[in-house]
Parts: sequence; C-alpha cells; structure tokens
Amino acid sequence: MDRLQRIYRLHQIISSHRLPVSHSVLQDKIECSRATVNRIIQELRDYFNAPLEYDRERNGYYYALKPGETFELPGVWFSASELYALLTAQQLLEQAQPGLLEFQIKPLKQRIEKLLAAQHGSGNEIASRVRILRMAGRNVQPENFQIVAGALLQRSRLTISYHGRGNDQTSQREISPQRLTHYRDNWYLDAFCHVRKDLRSFAVERISDAKVLKSTCHDVPEKQLDAHFASAYGIFAGRPLHQAVLHFSPERARWVADEQWHPQQQGRFLESGYYELCIPYSDSRELIMDILKHGAEVEVIKPKELCHEVAEQLRQAASKYTVRKVST
Repeated sequence: MDRLQRIYRLHQIISSHRLPVSHSVLQDKIECSRATVNRIIQELRDYFNAPLEYDRERNGYYYALKPGETFELPGVWFSASELYALLTAQQLLEQAQPGLLEFQIKPLKQRIEKLLAAQHGSGNEIASRVRILRMAGRNVQPENFQIVAGALLQRSRLTISYHGRGNDQTSQREISPQRLTHYRDNWYLDAFCHVRKDLRSFAVERISDAKVLKSTCHDVPEKQLDAHFASAYGIFAGRPLHQAVLHFSPERARWVADEQWHPQQQGRFLESGYYELCIPYSDSRELIMDILKHGAEVEVIKPKELCHEVAEQLRQAASKYTVRKVST
C-alpha cells in the first residue's frame, strides 16, 4: 500500500465509524507502524485541511464536523500517473490559450498539487520537464477569446464581425456558440449561425467586435454536432461524401500506421509492404495538404477526382522549379 492509498484508507476508516477510532485500531487496519499512522494523520491535516481531532476521553480520532457537514478527500482515487496527466493537461490549456477558465482551474490545480506533494514531494517539476511546442498557431486577442468562451459557457448568443480568409470579406453574424475546438494549435468556434440558419465553424482569431446578447443560445443536440463537425476529415465540416484510399510506401508506413488521421479511418498493411489508409472526407482542401507533405511516399488510389486534384497541385508546384536555359 503506497502513501496516497494509506491516506485514503485512514480517511475511509475515520469516516465509516460513528465513534472515535483508537491508534491501535488504525495501525491494525492500515497494517503499518505507529509512526506511519502519525505521519498519515499529520498529512491529512497539512495537505487536505482535514478536521481530524483526538478525543482523549474516548482515546480515538474523529472528524470534528458540525451537524449536516461532511468531509471528503478531493481526487484521492487518482493514481500518481493520472494526477501528473491532469497537471500536463492543465499546462497544455494554459499554453494553448492563456486565460481560458483560469479562475475555475486554479483551485483544482492547487488541490492536485497537494495530492502530488503528499506522495512525491512536489508537482512543480512537471512545468520544467514537459514542453509543448506550438506550430503555425495564430494569435487570438485575449479579450475576444474571453468574450467568446464566456458566452459559450453561459449559453448566451453573440453578435460578431467575422473576416473570412477564403473570400477576404467581413460579415456581421448573430450566432449561438456550441463548442470551442482546439485543432492544430488554433481555436475554432462551432456555432449555429442565425444569418445562415445552419451550423458554421469560425476561426476565433478572425472574430472581432464580439458582444454578448441577453437572448439565450439555440442549442443543437450533441449527436447532430458530431455528425456535422466530426464525421468528415479535418476542420471542414459536413457529412462525408467520399472515401479516400491512400497507399504509403513501406518506409513511410512505419510512421503512418501509428497515426490517427480520422476517428473512422481504416488501415491495413498490404502484401507489398505498402500501407493502405482509408479516410472519409467531405471537403478535399485540408486532406490534399496532408497528402502533399508526404511527397513521393504516398499515392492516391481513389477517388479519381482526388487523384486529379493532387496531380494538378504537384504539376503546378513542379512548374515553379522548371530549369530554364539561360541564354549566353
């Protein structure tokens, strides 16, 4: 039984007894020495502010609680690896977008650190041992992000100005925020657009003049959100219309076979050593970018339309590097 388990066990013994529990009973039930029980009692008081008192008359320990009060240990059912994982997730959240749920997460983080300290001395070292590197992340104005996140959690509608990169146009929208998605180091807001009367995904850094309205959100069922935003490949939403079949060379297969491109992907090794990856998609733009980064190590087998699109992109790229004869 490790240190954290002993703390939980002692708490369980004290909580389950109506009368104070003697030191000898605690030693017997936890199967440890008197000194260890003393240390666990002190840790309960120091790290968890446990109202643990000793009754001299009845020679036992008990929780000094007012009528109707209870005392529970926060998160003692986590293992040390799970606790470190929580701290890592919290660090990712802080670095990915500072300020997101900062005040709500801070008390939880402090409680987790106390639990880690009870077992390993300190949880601070993880900050210097874990690196999270952002690639191609676009900066979001903190003020806009807070407004968007606040409206999302409060289930309020928003009015926004949105500049779309694709058409280089700015439009005014009234939206009901549904989800925040952190995808490839950038934040996107999935929302019901009351102008388009349909679901849309907005890059948060392209949102400006965000204002919270008094009217409540139009809530979209979770299954409908998943079907719209998560069924097709990449950030482009919509029902999958095609199935891409890709063959990766034996050399590249050693990497791709362990990657998840899509939750509904299917993959298998062929007798030739190539790796076949099948992916559902609706919009080909992002999929083509991911295919091109593998260069000659991948071949699009089908559909034909995707083959032609990739081939055209490669032709256009190659044309920029055609060696021209220099006249003398």
